[in-house]
Amino acid sequence: MKTRELGFDLARAYAIFGMYVVNFTFCFGRFNENSFLGRLPSLFVGNSTSIFIICAGMGVVLLTESADTTASLKQSYKSILLRRSWFLFGMGILLYSWWPGDILHFYGAYLHLAAFLVFIPKKNYLWISLLWIVIYNVLQYFIPITTGWNLHTTKYSDFWTIKGFARNTFFNGWNSIFPWFSYFAVGMYLGKVNWKDPKTLKRIFIVGLISLVIFKGLRIFIKADMENPSRNTFYIKYWFHLMEDYFPANIPFMMITLGFALMIISTCMYVGQRFSKNVMVVLFSKTGQMTLTLYVFHITIGMFVLSKISGIPYTGYLPTHKTVSAAFILSYAVTLFATSVFFCQAWTKKIKKGPLETLMRNISG
Repeated sequence: MKTRELGFDLARAYAIFGMYVVNFTFCFGRFNENSFLGRLPSLFVGNSTSIFIICAGMGVVLLTESADTTASLKQSYKSILLRRSWFLFGMGILLYSWWPGDILHFYGAYLHLAAFLVFIPKKNYLWISLLWIVIYNVLQYFIPITTGWNLHTTKYSDFWTIKGFARNTFFNGWNSIFPWFSYFAVGMYLGKVNWKDPKTLKRIFIVGLISLVIFKGLRIFIKADMENPSRNTFYIKYWFHLMEDYFPANIPFMMITLGFALMIISTCMYVGQRFSKNVMVVLFSKTGQMTLTLYVFHITIGMFVLSKISGIPYTGYLPTHKTVSAAFILSYAVTLFATSVFFCQAWTKKIKKGPLETLMRNISG
């Protein structure tokens, strides 16, 4: 295993653990529990998803990085990406009725777009990322961001209609193409940089830190300034564009989560290079190789088991009455993740790819 791949898989392992915490909390707990442990789940909100999507973009480039000579080889890789995008999109749609927060059908859409962009010059990915954020913010002036949503129940009323499905997929779904493909484009850019250069690792970490500090500081300033009565009208008018929240994913949220993701990914790359023989690093990297399998596992079996041991019916939406504590959910997430780590270790002793990863490759190439 190459060292750059080791760090790449460590970042994906971190992302899938964060998804465990966030998704279990969403369905069975609360994000605003007033305790130290109660605040921890909020630290993963958005950050894990952004890392997951950025790594997906990196993975596309790493898959096709040797295809720089012949047109036929490039076309072959493009066909593979398109078939995989259809596989993921179809799997996500099948899962949606069980898990309305599904990201796979969006992931499939990102991959479909990426198939047509994978061989363009590196710098263009950053321009595409910026363009996607701008378009998303402009669209909000023409389409109310909450169209189709009941924000109290987090149910989307017309998802299974052509109009509602298109709106959810492109504009106001949990991980809609606008603006979330922006992360994917950044990932494609990162897939083309030289991660073996220590200066690259340091530069990307510093860029992430600066982005995080600037926009987190901006959010603190905005919250304080909102107490000024003369500024209330301004904040009421532009609040959705200034807020730092998963939905809608506007500029402060995007830049804060992007900054955090760059710091985590560069750190994981460093750890993968520096400690490539470490037992725990190898174990976690094997876990990162099975994120598709583990994603489906935690939203199906993981949710079912947690429902049974907590006594709270699983609905896929916010709990309406009873919830469990953050300590309970964190303990469950850690236990399930540890189980996942050892499963991945045992599985890869016989088969290189995970169950669903193997199925996808057998079908799509």
